[in-house]
Amino acid sequence: MPEKNPGLTPEQRSLRARLAAQVRWGKQSAKEGTKPARDAFLARFEKEADPNGELPEDERLRRATSLRKAYFTSLAYRSSLARKAAA
Repeated sequence: MPEKNPGLTPEQRSLRARLAAQVRWGKQSAKEGTKPARDAFLARFEKEADPNGELPEDERLRRATSLRKAYFTSLAYRSSLARKAAA
């Protein structure tokens, strides 16, 4: 997609983006605005837990919750390794 105003500096583009974000969140709650993204993120784990849609809902949600926790634990572990390597 071509840029609307190619004469803007990177700082001006950043300010324009910040302005747009402030206007958006001034008119809409963050929780409401990010709900589609959160739903898609959580659906990823449900699909991973039950790719064929064969499990009962409570079991699928239990497994998806465990997979989500494993994902975040993995992020924390990798972050820990990166901090140790940087030290």
